[in-house]
Parts: sequence; structure tokens; C-alpha cells
Amino acid sequence: MKKLAKILTAAALCVAALTTFGCGDDKKEAAKAPAGDAPIKIAVTAGPHAEIMDNVKKLAEKQGLKIEVVEFNDYVTPNVALFQGEVFANSMQHRPYLDATLQKEPKFDLVEVFKTVNFPMAAYSKTLKKGDAIPDGATIGIPNDPSNGGRAILVLANAGLIKVKDIKNVTTTVADITENPHNFKFLELDAATIPRSLPDVTFAVINANYAIPAGLNPTKDSIILESADNPFVNIFVTKKTNESDPRIAKLKEIYQSADNEKFIMEHFQGTILPAWK
Repeated sequence: MKKLAKILTAAALCVAALTTFGCGDDKKEAAKAPAGDAPIKIAVTAGPHAEIMDNVKKLAEKQGLKIEVVEFNDYVTPNVALFQGEVFANSMQHRPYLDATLQKEPKFDLVEVFKTVNFPMAAYSKTLKKGDAIPDGATIGIPNDPSNGGRAILVLANAGLIKVKDIKNVTTTVADITENPHNFKFLELDAATIPRSLPDVTFAVINANYAIPAGLNPTKDSIILESADNPFVNIFVTKKTNESDPRIAKLKEIYQSADNEKFIMEHFQGTILPAWK
């Protein structure tokens, strides 16, 4: 576990919710578009996404494609930077988060171009072990941002602990819980702080990108693990005007190559999985 924690360097992604940002004009975007032999700028969030893209960069260089990895410490800015033409693409979000962004900012002409990896969400506890009964009145920590909070609630619903209005609704909230027979209390916290809050709750549902740097392995240490067929797989995103750019096809080929898959499986020891299989 120490080896895993060392390999997966910590990344604090401090985002609670989507916010509104200003938008660049077309001339600004054109000026910043990659051209000629200039490196393609790809935005990522710190941690696993950055580590994977660094490997993609190495593989791409062997094929004559130059990449500049631009690292951010939040989820919001990479989409703003992409819309404003400051980067060519980004790799840092799942589909429901992109959908929520586009609903908040309809002018953001961003599109999914291929699937990347799956970070399974899971529940962890300082006092409970896998298979233990969850006590009545337990306090459960969940993320307080819309997409990840809904995801956490669905993990609990799929585990049969609660019932919700629509088990397929990725934007489910605490208000959508229809049955809570064990009187669980839900403590909504900033996702990045939840690992540190484990001593204060009965258990908490934590995103893998926060759990892993905290020394928690989703497959080994969790008491509840998200099902593999969840809709929250991560995606590679660009502007609609870039969608047919041949470099996108090349990036997909490299990202989903056997070499990159091998890197993901060995480097993250099965805690992060290819989503295109």
C-alpha cells in the first residue's frame, strides 16, 4: 500500500460546484489554436490524469506528435481554458460532469471524442470492514458538488442501503432519497477533504482520485465498491471545431493503445482501469 501511495502522488482537486466564467472571442481562439509543429496543449488535473497524459506524451513523441501537458488543480478551469482556445483538448472529467458544465454554460461548444479511464468510487470506514452491517443512524460523508454527490448517492442506492426516485438519474440529490429505513445522516463535504474526515463519520463515499493519494485502494480497502457498468467513466474532450482534426484520431489511437493500457494497469495496480475495453 505504501508503494501504491508513493506511485500515486497526491492531487488536491478543490472544486465544490460549477461556476460561471467569461468567454474569449473567436480571434483569441484562433490565435491560440495549435499550428504547424507547435505542441498540442492538453489540460489535465493533477494526479493520475496528469501521470497518464505524461505517458501518452512519451508515446506520441515516438510518432512525431508533440504534446504539452497543462496541469490544473481544479475541475472548472480546464473546460474554461478549452472553450477560450487556450488548450486543444482536456482529459479530466466524466460525462455527467461535462453535461452539467454544458447545462451551466451553453456557449461552451465542447464535445466528447473518446473514453479514457474509470476511477471507481467507493465507501471507506475507519470502524467498519467489508461485510459488516451498517448501524442505524450512521453518519455518511458524501461529496457536496452536484455530479459527485449524485454519484455517491447512487452507489449507496445500488448497494441497497437507500432508495431513490430514479436509480439512473446521475444528478440525484439527498432530496431525491425516497426511503431511508436506517435513518442514515448525510454529511455533505468538499470532495477533497473527505479522506481527512473519515474519523468523523461512520463511513464516507470517496472519489478514487482522492482516495488513492490518501493511501486507500478502492478494490482492497473499501466496504462498498461502485459497479463496473457505471456512467461515470472519464472522457477526452475538445471543442466541436476540433472534433474532426486528424490529431484527435491520433491521440485516441495512442491513448487507447496496448502500450498505454499496460502503463495504466501496471502503474496504478488495478485501481484505475481502461474505460474503452
